[in-house]
Amino acid sequence: MDDYLAGLSTEGINEETRRIDTCSTEEMVRLINQQDARVAAAVAKETDKIAAAVDLIYERFRAGGRLIYLGAGTSGRLGVLDASECVPTFGVDPDMVQGYIAGGDTALRHPVEGCEDREEDGIRLVEELKVGPKDAVVGITASGSAPYVLAAVRRAGELGAAVIGLCTNANSKLERVCQVCIAPQVGPEVISGSTRMKSGTAQKMVLNMLTTCSMIKLGKVYGNLMVDLKVSNRKLEDRAKRLIVHATGTDPDTAAEYLTRADGHAKLAILMLESGLDREEAKALLTRCEDHLGRAICQAREEGGGA
Repeated sequence: MDDYLAGLSTEGINEETRRIDTCSTEEMVRLINQQDARVAAAVAKETDKIAAAVDLIYERFRAGGRLIYLGAGTSGRLGVLDASECVPTFGVDPDMVQGYIAGGDTALRHPVEGCEDREEDGIRLVEELKVGPKDAVVGITASGSAPYVLAAVRRAGELGAAVIGLCTNANSKLERVCQVCIAPQVGPEVISGSTRMKSGTAQKMVLNMLTTCSMIKLGKVYGNLMVDLKVSNRKLEDRAKRLIVHATGTDPDTAAEYLTRADGHAKLAILMLESGLDREEAKALLTRCEDHLGRAICQAREEGGGA
């Protein structure tokens, strides 16, 4: 047996769920829910490290760099999920946030034998992506020991990238190769070894914070409204109209009119409504205000263009 793996809290036996196989369905559900309820508290203890990671990512975004997630198994799938959701949620370029899993895209749906042990694959991917000082790389591995992830993160650091780790065990191997290592202590899983459960939930929560907070700092949010969403279907078009109504107090028909005038860009439509500027003037003002809608509205009002 591997002494490192045997010592991980996530590999331990959960004394509170030892008899889950004899429980009624309702009792099973209650036990799982009770364990899941502890995850948020574990993540809360990592607040300082999460904030430090957000600042590293934000600095790279401002420099024109990328956020790259690298993981294996459940951890890799969660990274790919978070990356893919940034495009419709925040209207960013698909290259800005990228997610990769050991074993490639096939591993998203089917297990690929031994892929997390292939250090050379992690190193090769980082080099093929031309990772450099403008980028932030987040290695995700519940155990903090997947060779693919460790090798990739180590190589990214050698190439000058900001390197961040996300695991669910203390004193991990991952911690030794990262600038910041976020490690919520979720403890033994409901089912021994099933780190898709509490560990996966904790990782999903942290990944949400990393991208959401970074995007807020970039100006993708106005108040608590997701104003930079990409209108790509009817649901998002309807959501964009409602965002305009909430932000400006206008009526739905006017919101729809301005969304069309702004080529489907809710942020631009809000600024046009709030400032009285036309589309090109509003776009120029947003650029001067580094894409922060609140700043742009204040600036327009100070210049006498506000409604």
